[in-house]
Amino acid sequence: MRHRVVDDLMTRDVITVQTDTPFKEIAEILTEQEISAVPVLDGSGRLVGLVSEADLLRKEAAQADPGGREPVRRSVSEFEPGTAAATARDVMSAPVVTARTGWSVVETARAMKQNSVKRLPVVDDTDRVVGMVSRRDLLRVFLRSDRAIREEIEYDVLRETLALDPGAVQVHVVDGVVTLEGKVPRRSLVPVVERLCRGADGVVGLDSRLAFAEDDTLGEG
Repeated sequence: MRHRVVDDLMTRDVITVQTDTPFKEIAEILTEQEISAVPVLDGSGRLVGLVSEADLLRKEAAQADPGGREPVRRSVSEFEPGTAAATARDVMSAPVVTARTGWSVVETARAMKQNSVKRLPVVDDTDRVVGMVSRRDLLRVFLRSDRAIREEIEYDVLRETLALDPGAVQVHVVDGVVTLEGKVPRRSLVPVVERLCRGADGVVGLDSRLAFAEDDTLGEG
């Protein structure tokens, strides 16, 4: 089985800014490119931070209101650089949580959840930014067709990995939910089959109705 990794899902054309990029220019980039964040690179091209819409909003909200009124919500495109926040260096979040090019969807999703972020810059072995991956990108895994999921389970899981006889297990997939029917040689194989099927990209649920010919777990424990 080949699971899709970050390389397969990430956006490769990454727009970046330098540490000395002005606040207003960053706001214009986010608005015009319809993106929510940009990586910040130093003079040698190394990742040193990330500027998001939230960072710009946070810094702007910290500015005093000359009229003493409550802050008024505005779009990023309306912002002017504050007196204390002129460049990316002043507003960026650092250090940056990153993903590696070979990470699985599970690893990447876990990193996003643990760090409460919606996107991650993707770096290679030299820590150079090669892409950006978002929650939306990860969800593309679940857009696989039912046919593609069924074929992967039938051929990659049941035949190639587990060497089961063709037709021993029938696989039905509807809207990403896999139903398994049939009989495997040994009872110990049932959880193995189920685990591998759940791990196939695009599977959102599993209904296992597998039987077994021999109970090889008798006497365990």
